[in-house]
Amino acid sequence: MTTTSTNRFQDTHGQPNPTVVGKIRDHMHPWIQEFIEHAPFVVVASADGDGNCDASPKGGKPGFVKVLDDRHVLVPDVRGNNLFQSYGNIDSNPHVGLIFLIPGVNQTARVNGRAEVVDLEAVRSRGLTIDVFDPDENAALRQGMLVSVDEAYGQCPRSINFARLWDTDTIAANQVERPISPRPRGV
Repeated sequence: MTTTSTNRFQDTHGQPNPTVVGKIRDHMHPWIQEFIEHAPFVVVASADGDGNCDASPKGGKPGFVKVLDDRHVLVPDVRGNNLFQSYGNIDSNPHVGLIFLIPGVNQTARVNGRAEVVDLEAVRSRGLTIDVFDPDENAALRQGMLVSVDEAYGQCPRSINFARLWDTDTIAANQVERPISPRPRGV
């Protein structure tokens, strides 16, 4: 099901504004491509064949996700925790959702599509190298996720505004008044 399909919630609460539906395209508008090229952070949502979900954060220098053309992006995989939930999910269900964020920018870019895992040689052949990351001692390219776009659109700033995600006063208060305890080992 695509986000442009009618569902029971729309029947209950109303249909989306035609302008909203009109922004959902089967390719990446140049604005979406530019946003991705400037984004240092993306969350990859996936589910296995049984519907078990995973949302995996990925980060790097702006442009670490490579826009190949208006229908394809390549998300590089850098050595991490070796859980490979997203990649395992893609083996049984290629559908993924990507949401791109740029710190301080209230809009986001969303891409839904089908992914395939590509090997390190395919990643390097498209010009991606480890320098798209601020590498630590464990950083190494391993493979990548080639996403064919089914839907792409910009998301309005409403949720980011509600969360006050980039508000400097909120950020300062969270760092001073409400510090989050350090993550316990093993959690």
